[in-house]
Amino acid sequence: MTKMRTPPMDAETNLLRFEASPYLLQHAENPVHWRPWGAAALAEAKRSNRPILLSIGYAACHWCHVMAHESFENEAVAALMNASFVPVKVDREERPDIDTLYMTALHALGEQGGWPLTMFLTPDGDPFWGGTYFPPTPRYGRPSFTQVLQSLAAAWAEGAEAIGINKTGLIGAIVASGASDTGTGIAEADLADAAHRLLSLLDTEQGGMKGAPKFPNPPIFRFLWQYALHHGASDARALEGRTAMHLLLRRMADGGIHDHLGGGFARYSTDGQWLAPHFEKMLYDNAQLLDLLALAEADRPDVVYREAAEGLVGWLLRDMGIADGEGDVAFAASEDADSEGEEGTFYVWQKAEIDAVLGDDATLFDAVYDVTEDGNWERKTILRRRRMPHDQDESKRLAASRARLFAVRAQRPRPGRDDKILTDWNSLTIAALCRAAAVFAQPSWLEAAIGCHRFLRRHLGMEDGRLRHSWRDGRIGAAGLLDDQAAFAVGCLALFQATADATYLAEAETMVAVIDRWFGAEDGGAYTTAADADDLPAAFGRPRSAMDQAVPSGPGLFAEVLAKLFHLTGEIRYRDRAETLLRAFSGTPGRYPTMPSLLQASDSLDYGTAVVVSGPDADGLHAMALASGDPSLTVFRLRIDGHVAVSDSHPAASRLGQAPTAGASAFLCHRGVCGLPVTTPEGLIAALPAFGSTSVRAA
Repeated sequence: MTKMRTPPMDAETNLLRFEASPYLLQHAENPVHWRPWGAAALAEAKRSNRPILLSIGYAACHWCHVMAHESFENEAVAALMNASFVPVKVDREERPDIDTLYMTALHALGEQGGWPLTMFLTPDGDPFWGGTYFPPTPRYGRPSFTQVLQSLAAAWAEGAEAIGINKTGLIGAIVASGASDTGTGIAEADLADAAHRLLSLLDTEQGGMKGAPKFPNPPIFRFLWQYALHHGASDARALEGRTAMHLLLRRMADGGIHDHLGGGFARYSTDGQWLAPHFEKMLYDNAQLLDLLALAEADRPDVVYREAAEGLVGWLLRDMGIADGEGDVAFAASEDADSEGEEGTFYVWQKAEIDAVLGDDATLFDAVYDVTEDGNWERKTILRRRRMPHDQDESKRLAASRARLFAVRAQRPRPGRDDKILTDWNSLTIAALCRAAAVFAQPSWLEAAIGCHRFLRRHLGMEDGRLRHSWRDGRIGAAGLLDDQAAFAVGCLALFQATADATYLAEAETMVAVIDRWFGAEDGGAYTTAADADDLPAAFGRPRSAMDQAVPSGPGLFAEVLAKLFHLTGEIRYRDRAETLLRAFSGTPGRYPTMPSLLQASDSLDYGTAVVVSGPDADGLHAMALASGDPSLTVFRLRIDGHVAVSDSHPAASRLGQAPTAGASAFLCHRGVCGLPVTTPEGLIAALPAFGSTSVRAA
């Protein structure tokens, strides 16, 4: 049963102990009188006429821990916070809508942004100043946190004019970020321009984007991959996107950002060579990277991709699974960077440790994984692969060595785990598991995706069709956002294509109606928050943005759903709705490179291919279609029991009479035209779009 929290908001104490979020609970013993975000905290600030000190972070955030230890656990600093402010703590993963609003304000102040995010607000929730991490004493060119608190408390007490000026400007920036930006839609020339601009930012030596730190940026590389696939024949630069994604994945798989023993990838690398990460592992990164690994493997099979994917899924199932007692498992949000009070302690090694464990096998392992006496990071060693095994014997020896070291590492104190379940991140994981199960021929991964879907529907589903955003230990943490509904629909469509179970298709179609009912905007766009959301400052209006962050935007995911539904069903209403949505965010072409998911959905709408598979013996063709490297491909398996049948509006409807009466066949449909039936896997491979060619065989 879902439990609701009812903290006593008038208590002069830290109220985070009533919360479900692991991040908020990390701060429950601080001497700071923290409040969770909500109407009660805003009301308290108004009653006391004190500004709000808003601190936003997440459980796996290293610098959030640092600031907590230095300042929030300090009695003197806490006393100053309690006397002059209403301190409010927010888990950015639980409330990404609040985080986005105030991060927008920080950017308007000219700050780069990051976490912890530290903002100062009026009692109405209007921002007037902010920053990120503040040290306990002045350093890094920043004032101490105490100096900041004293200065802003005095400015508030004196009614400083600058507070009103700043507030007005920052509110304007937030309102502008959510304003309607309707245009005429996204043309092919717009796709090319955005792709070329992104391609110019790539690091052609180390992979990823130029410079440091290095983030994976999966939405960017997924768009560039699809753009290369569909436009490589007409755009000379397009194929750079294909090369770029292969390079990114190879460099990351070899680098220290990859956990070579336990699987999975850290959030980002602090340097330009993918060596030294902040060691937190996030579900959203790994879900998207699994999807990219499957696409790359489908294009160019490589043992590096297979091993990375198997290790990643192994980590998910072994370390991140949360069972619900009904036989189903969803996945925790993250693992921390820190253990034993230090960053990376769980993951790094000294040469002597490795030599003691491996004995005679240490010489080979040390040479391959960059193990030296002096280390490669702060006199310690982060394992990174310097070369591939020369032969099968070396490969087996290295695998055995990794297993032995993994067993030793497992005895160390583990990093903390944020075990809340997030609908959007788990839905991205469902979709990735479906693709990877097909590409890597791992049916158990599809079963994991099916179980995760059941978990989300059972524990986070609402009677009105919406899904809530977060859940932990039987308690709901936050209301559902656009991203949750759209990502869940993406997962449903992946499951429908993989299983031919019409229930999943019906769920995805229902989610379109749910999104339009609760999140639809007057201009055809979509808001981030639902129509009944009631705890955001009124001055801002309802937020909306198609800009991708580390994950695809809600509008980008919604547009992908609409494009796929159009290709799966042939129903023009989905195309019309997609075009309206795309127009709603197309008013400023200069922003397009920040919206790769929306661009990819636009490209899918126009250039996506549908494969309709029929016949009682069509398993091979179905599996072949699912294992395609085209992210826009949709696969419709007709079942002989009649439960799934293509609608009369689908372009394949007129072709089905040409299918062989026995055996299996597949029809490829592209831009409203379906080809003659293909009856062999080899014929299907030849007919599918390939890099450098946009042709789909049609009669």
